[in-house]
Amino acid sequence: MSNFSRRKFLATAGVSAASSLLLKGCLGNPPSATVSTAPVAAAPGPVAAGDTPETTTVKLGYLPIVEASPLIVAQEKGFFAKYGMTGVEVAKQASWAAARDNVTIGSAGGGIDGGQWQMPMPHLLSEGIITDGNKVPMYVLAMLNTQGNGIAIAGAHAGKGLGLDVSGAADYIKGFSANQGRKFKAAFTFPNANQDFWIRYWFAAGGIDPDQDIELLTVPAAETVQGMRNGTMDAFSTGDPWPYRIVTDDIGFLGALTQEMWAFHPEEYLALRADWVDAHPKATKALLKAVMEAQQWADKPENRAELVQITAGRNYFNIPPEVLKAPFDGNYKMGDGKADINSFDAGPLYWKDPKGSVSYPYKSHDTWFLTESMRWGFHKDQLTDFDTVKRIVDAVNREDLWREAATEAGFTDAIPKDTSRGIETFFDGIKFDPANPEAYLNSLQIKRV
Repeated sequence: MSNFSRRKFLATAGVSAASSLLLKGCLGNPPSATVSTAPVAAAPGPVAAGDTPETTTVKLGYLPIVEASPLIVAQEKGFFAKYGMTGVEVAKQASWAAARDNVTIGSAGGGIDGGQWQMPMPHLLSEGIITDGNKVPMYVLAMLNTQGNGIAIAGAHAGKGLGLDVSGAADYIKGFSANQGRKFKAAFTFPNANQDFWIRYWFAAGGIDPDQDIELLTVPAAETVQGMRNGTMDAFSTGDPWPYRIVTDDIGFLGALTQEMWAFHPEEYLALRADWVDAHPKATKALLKAVMEAQQWADKPENRAELVQITAGRNYFNIPPEVLKAPFDGNYKMGDGKADINSFDAGPLYWKDPKGSVSYPYKSHDTWFLTESMRWGFHKDQLTDFDTVKRIVDAVNREDLWREAATEAGFTDAIPKDTSRGIETFFDGIKFDPANPEAYLNSLQIKRV
């Protein structure tokens, strides 16, 4: 049996299995299975004549981290049903790899039609890069959130200078092998995507080559936490509520929040199979309207307490509500002598931020993710030049559908004027101009290209 066929079989089996999951299982332990939620009824909503969805059903996958909140809120507050999508199923995925395999087979095969994704997974699926050459065309429809991520460090490394600027700890980390008999180990939950990019950028900005000076691993979050407890793992990059738990459980401290590295950065996205969207354009816009309304609801501070109760529930994250409260409030205990961060804008935001729209899927951000892929030599046979990058972004990013849905729903306060958010500036002074991504690559000291 080929690797792809084996994954297909396992994904199908995982979808049909039933389980009651703890958070740790949902982020990658093999025994985990998909848990789905029942549709929520709602009063008839603002579905204009001629806009009735072609179908009322769709299956959306999610991982139990704060990035999934808009999908969960849209279900639980009845926003999907409000726009005519009364048969939406929001299905917990055992891991990012399981989500990949489940969208490959689609809901007709027992999988999913799309859902929450790290970037640039939709682009890699479309090109067949992470599916053994089997192309699964995808459309990016909306950004789900900004921020809500951190880089956690094991407590054994307290006092060594592992903060936002890690350059002061460079000698300590580079000398780890000689002193400890192994390299400094850092982890993320899926390779060549968001959380991998954040920790690579952080290390490289401090003069540490993530491919040479340390050992980078793909490890489920729960296994990483256990490794940090027993001294075999040193750091990991992942989404809330995990970073907060590292501090509150006295396992370690936070080296940095990703919002410190790149304020109001792109995070995770809603993307669906292109064939589903092409067959159901009205249903797609109904989904978008529901997610947009959920994002607006989630961004109101007065709704955050209820958001905690909803997402912490047994059907979703299945964790104590107090674990989610601080991150949703933007309150982070950093540890290791660092000042606490207490700002609503420092936590996850879903609809708007001080830079403008959160929900709108800027093409410029897609371009950064693929440029960063080129930086590290990922998929070098497929990502060969910036003409290829533009082709992929234009094929996958459907910001036009987002604009149509927002306009029809009257959500005009967050419609940007351009598909680019413009020049982005990182904490180390590096700038990314989406009109000249090659200049960004040339400005980086540590890279594979």
